[in-house]
Amino acid sequence: MTRDGDTPTIIDGTRRQPLETLPKELVEALRSGEFHHALRQAIAYRGLSLARLRAHLGLRGVQIGQSTLSYWQRGLRQPEVPKALPAVRALESVLQLPADALVVLIGPRTARARGHQMAASFHDIRSGDMGSIVDQLLAELGAYPTSNRYNADLEMLSVHDTITFDSAHRQVALHTRLVCRARRHGPDRYVTVYNGDPGCHIGDVDLITAEGCRVGRIRRNAEAETMATELLFDRKLAEGEIHVFCFEVRDDSGTASPGYFRMLRDQCASYLVQLKFALGALPARCTRQFRTRDDAVPVESEELPLDMGGVTSGFFSDAGPGLAGIEVEWR
Repeated sequence: MTRDGDTPTIIDGTRRQPLETLPKELVEALRSGEFHHALRQAIAYRGLSLARLRAHLGLRGVQIGQSTLSYWQRGLRQPEVPKALPAVRALESVLQLPADALVVLIGPRTARARGHQMAASFHDIRSGDMGSIVDQLLAELGAYPTSNRYNADLEMLSVHDTITFDSAHRQVALHTRLVCRARRHGPDRYVTVYNGDPGCHIGDVDLITAEGCRVGRIRRNAEAETMATELLFDRKLAEGEIHVFCFEVRDDSGTASPGYFRMLRDQCASYLVQLKFALGALPARCTRQFRTRDDAVPVESEELPLDMGGVTSGFFSDAGPGLAGIEVEWR
């Protein structure tokens, strides 16, 4: 077994372990399991962090994002054949697995499989008790959170969030416009979850709808400063139908905001987030970031400019699952 240290020296891929010498759980995963399960077992057995694994792959000439490795081992994405074959073979080498041990577990995906891939859960993306709290709120709305079914029949094509801040650095309004496509016949609602900033009084938060939807049931958890809301469409969507809807959350009860991040449980083709600041209370710095989890180091980080009107914009293409948004540092 190879335990990784701080220096990414190349693990000798010629010394691959025979299948029969590997742990029973890993052998079973390689013989009859799914790709992500086998990969996760192998990484755990070698004691490699994803950062170290990525470094070893880089030394073999394979450049791959840490977020991609995370998605692969969690089953949120599948390596594309044949494009990803060199990376998968390099993984076999780094992890000292028999040749083709991982390759045989992947294959081409159909368009239907991509369209119905299981979304990440709140537990996958949020640390602590927040996942359980959100699951409880969703269960009260009959949204079946444990099976990840809520919103599963809607493909997010475009999301645009505009967040307005007041002179006390508080987030006072969140306006959201979504463009979705029905994956099958029948979806007639969307469930949204709002987490307030520190000091939020969730009972005072209002949600106002505009075009394309109306407010259904609302469930709140005051301790977690969290609210789940059912947005109802005026009809059942046909398979492939495009639907646009908008809503605004109004909340001026929190303290100075650390910024705004949207949880993307599934891949979103286009996500634009804009922050509007009071001209007399501009931030010191705004940073566009993407994280695979709320407690993870950002896999993307870019300082953003402010325009003359006090607006900064962050754009994400084909983002998710994870947290995408803008971190704010105040003067």
